[in-house]
Amino acid sequence: MSLLAALPLLTARTTAADYLAALLDVYTILIIAYILSSLYQSFGGKVPYNRFLIGVLDFLRQVCEPYLSLFRRFIPPLGAIDLSPLVGILVLTIGGGLLVRLIAG
Repeated sequence: MSLLAALPLLTARTTAADYLAALLDVYTILIIAYILSSLYQSFGGKVPYNRFLIGVLDFLRQVCEPYLSLFRRFIPPLGAIDLSPLVGILVLTIGGGLLVRLIAG
């Protein structure tokens, strides 16, 4: 197979790897935003009644909770400290990075 014939395949693999890396970055940012909003509420912060803000917080909860609940089964909370988001981000970063490298070749 010549280099010119393999170029579209290499470009597609690189594009798919870049797309997956971007998705993983966005999901990591969503988890961090969910953690920060949960911390704000746990320290007594009250969210004002605002439909947009409540919608954003519900979106964060619905997107992040299924993934984080996988780790909450195995990692019990240490008092008020929940380590499952930290482990979830670590697994997402390491596992996702390996997957991106496998796709990119």
